[in-house]
Amino acid sequence: MFTVADMMTLKPHTLSRNDTLFDAKEMMQTQSIRHIPITDHNHHLLGLISQRDVLAAQDSNLKSIITSHSHSPLEALLEHCMNRNIFSVDSHAGLKEAALYMQKHQIGCLPVLENKQLVGIITNSDFVAIAVTLLEMQDEVDPVEQEQDNLEDDDLLNQL
Repeated sequence: MFTVADMMTLKPHTLSRNDTLFDAKEMMQTQSIRHIPITDHNHHLLGLISQRDVLAAQDSNLKSIITSHSHSPLEALLEHCMNRNIFSVDSHAGLKEAALYMQKHQIGCLPVLENKQLVGIITNSDFVAIAVTLLEMQDEVDPVEQEQDNLEDDDLLNQL
């Protein structure tokens, strides 16, 4: 059985609660990621910020939490806008179970915890990569099976 540990991204990029939405946006753009776990100095998971959160902030949905000296929603501290009610998974969990969980709850990632510390992240993009790999493996197997079937058909014709 494949586990989350087999496919997760180890040591994901993280930010702290004192970083800003602008910091999150920059990290997402430079690292080509859509989810950033927010951790403390002991790597304990505090929350999560997603690309959707950053986009919503740019639409000024967070004006009420911005201090009076801020000029842009992207200056908001992650502490004020991170998702705190997040699902996580143990690294020993099965891949199938993690995928079904993400599908059921319509979430794009699962931070991976061991002893309450963040050790990785698995995202819907990881599952797409798994699917592509399986499809490629199937493509490699199918032609051989087809050739074998064709040879058996030829043998039957020759016997007639």
